[in-house]
Amino acid sequence: LLVELAASQAMQEQLTETAADLQRSNTELEQFAYVASHDLQEPLRKVRTFTERITETEAEHLSERGADYLRRANAAAARMQTLIEDLLRFSRVSTRGEPFAPVDLGAVVGDVLDDLSVLIQRTGARIEVGGLPTINADASQMGQLLQNLISNALKFRREDTETVVRVDASVEGGWLTLTVADNGIGFEPRYASRIFRVFERLHGRGTYPGTGIGLALCRKIAERHGGTIVADGAPGAGATFTVTLQTERTSAVTDVPATRADPAAVSDAPVVPADPAAVSDAPVVPAGPDTPPGPAPEGGEQEPYVAV
Repeated sequence: LLVELAASQAMQEQLTETAADLQRSNTELEQFAYVASHDLQEPLRKVRTFTERITETEAEHLSERGADYLRRANAAAARMQTLIEDLLRFSRVSTRGEPFAPVDLGAVVGDVLDDLSVLIQRTGARIEVGGLPTINADASQMGQLLQNLISNALKFRREDTETVVRVDASVEGGWLTLTVADNGIGFEPRYASRIFRVFERLHGRGTYPGTGIGLALCRKIAERHGGTIVADGAPGAGATFTVTLQTERTSAVTDVPATRADPAAVSDAPVVPADPAAVSDAPVVPAGPDTPPGPAPEGGEQEPYVAV
């Protein structure tokens, strides 16, 4: 009995220590968020402001090469600013999430489509939305999740055919299966695990702009909601993203269980980062009850693929 009590006390002390470590980690994330939102962005705003002013006021005194250098400097600063803002959103998924409450996913998709209306009109895409239920979730993060997935489908479209994006859902046994499918360029199935890693890129910014954080953000949101996200696709045949979430969950997951398959930790293959400081001529774009059904993402050695 004494041995069992000692073991129980040791386990309790370990849990207390782990909780303290988690609190310290969250505090560090909050400090990072402040630095990223102010101290890092303010110098970039000044760089952009002064390069734009020089371009406007000194245009007739600048050589063609000098004007090009200023344009590139301003574009690099804009990309860095977009990257910082995306990293800030990524870091705040766990630290700044809202309490769970009933969320009408149909209304959320409606708001997302309003926000993306200009892009949808410009691409001529057709968005089909099936019946979507109400679940307990963080409404803001559900909006971010759906906006990232739909904008991802619009970005990786095929130019030779009408873009069609289908958003649908089904509920079974207290679990929601949400799918966003498109008829875009697709991807090799061996990339399916790697696309959820931060900074994953296959195409250059000149072809498909972005920071490579969007799908990683989707994965983090799904995990905070005790769910998963997986991808399936084929070259030239589009892609389908499947998110599995509990419908009646009342609180967020504060730490990802060690047993959960992590798509971001399956390979040592080199990652091609989205380097915001690189000189480029690419256009700047402003940039059980707790175990879900279905297979986990596959692991294995794979190549990088572009994320939003």
